[in-house]
Amino acid sequence: MKQPLPTVLFLCVHNAGRSQMAAALLEASAGGRIRVLSAGSAPGETVHPAAVKVMAELGIDLDGRVPQALTDEMAQEADVVVTMGCGDACKVYPGKRYLDWELTDPAGQPIDVVRGVRDEIRIHVDALVNELLEGQDHR
Repeated sequence: MKQPLPTVLFLCVHNAGRSQMAAALLEASAGGRIRVLSAGSAPGETVHPAAVKVMAELGIDLDGRVPQALTDEMAQEADVVVTMGCGDACKVYPGKRYLDWELTDPAGQPIDVVRGVRDEIRIHVDALVNELLEGQDHR
């Protein structure tokens, strides 16, 4: 019997930089074997242009993405909730596995800093993918 796909929710305040990059990197890395959600506690209007640019350097298009507001349904569906700079701004859901990735906020940062944040996220994402898919066949 096929197991349900693990679901990861990336959560930050504005859902305009870190969480968008993380979601796109996880989607690319997992190849459809992990369900990915991304949201913010106070979503911005658009994804940061610098985030779009550094992801395009990897061949990943963030251009059509729009920041989303966190819903209780999203959180309930998640097996893992990854927070990035939320502090007390992100609601905590009991019984969920939380990971807190301490990453520089790319908003207003020079492109080299945003590139570094992207690369740091990629390291975290690769480790999470390996952990979630270890010993499982979701094909």
